[in-house]
Amino acid sequence: MLFHFSILMIISKIKGKKFDQKSYDNLFHNIENNLRELGLGDVAVNKKMKDLNKILYDILLKINLINSKDKKFKLNKKIVFKYFDKEVNKNAVNYDILEVYFDDFFKFCFELSLDNMIQNAKNYKISYGST
Repeated sequence: MLFHFSILMIISKIKGKKFDQKSYDNLFHNIENNLRELGLGDVAVNKKMKDLNKILYDILLKINLINSKDKKFKLNKKIVFKYFDKEVNKNAVNYDILEVYFDDFFKFCFELSLDNMIQNAKNYKISYGST
């Protein structure tokens, strides 16, 4: 989820618009509510939220290997290996699938209007046969 959200934030930056603070707040508010529903207390929720915020910014700063002015996207292998399951690390095919997926997701979302990009990004369909 944080990888997707980072890509949406990068697209906003490329298109020269500040990312909507309300969308950011909604994401973390929903995560916080889910943690509380799982039974975590205030201290645990606050710690987890702080950790997730750090992870989001780590991903955001490192996910794209190409300068955002180029309007292209190149997935950073190191950041994927840092946050994804060990299965991705064991099998290069799994990484290749993720790389194609996120590149296609970037291209799909880049064509969307910024006003409703998050809403329309939900319509993204996985198509592994496109490469």
